[in-house]
Amino acid sequence: MTAIEVQNLTKRYDDDVYAVDDVTFEVAEGEVFGFLGPNGAGKSTTIDVIMDYVRPTAGSASVLGYDAQSEAPAVHDRVGILPDGYSLYDRLTGREHVAFANDLKGATTDPDSILDRVGILDAADRKAGGYSKGMTQRLALGMALVGDPDVLVLDEPSSGLDPEGIRDLRTIARDHADDGGTVFFSSHVLSQVEAVCDRVGILDDGRLATVDTIDGLRDAVGTGATVTVAVDRPPRDLVVEDVPGLVDVTVTDDAVRGTCVEPTAKLALIDRVRDAGCTILDIGIDDPSLEDLFAAYTHRNDPAPHREVEA
Repeated sequence: MTAIEVQNLTKRYDDDVYAVDDVTFEVAEGEVFGFLGPNGAGKSTTIDVIMDYVRPTAGSASVLGYDAQSEAPAVHDRVGILPDGYSLYDRLTGREHVAFANDLKGATTDPDSILDRVGILDAADRKAGGYSKGMTQRLALGMALVGDPDVLVLDEPSSGLDPEGIRDLRTIARDHADDGGTVFFSSHVLSQVEAVCDRVGILDDGRLATVDTIDGLRDAVGTGATVTVAVDRPPRDLVVEDVPGLVDVTVTDDAVRGTCVEPTAKLALIDRVRDAGCTILDIGIDDPSLEDLFAAYTHRNDPAPHREVEA
């Protein structure tokens, strides 16, 4: 079943300013879906439409079959959200915040189990006004988990978290999906998306550039893997021009590097280096990062002009 469906979504403000422009994608149940883009790309606006915090200029959004605009209460009953730019109550303790979330959701989730899950049980009776940024982020995540929602929406969830907090966040997101839930993970931090998501949608300037798995993105872009062959001395008469799928070869005193856009080119490069009379000391293979893929998708073409839509 489809957990989130967005069809031709457009949000336009005055003076033809497009926050989101004709965006279409689907998120499956049980999936961790990464919604990737720089600040200002339109990620939060898309989430605001999904949650009916703002109304679209055109297009539609639905969650678990419920229309985001006409059936918003049903959507809110099934979604736990960690919004970007949330506010907590300084005079309430961590435990009281979770109890408050229970009341809003009509849930009976044990506050201590939530606080323990997000790693701040020892601060349960402290007022949130004295929490650090990382602790407030953990508490807000805990409130989103109240009621075991079918869909978990995380907007820039790693903000303020230390490395341990980021690892905990990844575990919570992955566990939620493994238990049958769905996670919509919006972020401009590419490494966070790459580490946890099944598929990624790349949003740039309000437009969806692509949706695919990380491996699928690599294959489609063809950026290739960088193979580094460490050698004892510079190779003699290295011949690599005829190797299919091997590009950008560089030779230094202690290494040969090449970009392999075809898998068979990796072994061929290593064989050619050995044939050139070198002793191979080490081999390193670096796949293109999500940063590389993002740059390839968002900068390879000039943006198309905005189209006009009926309000």
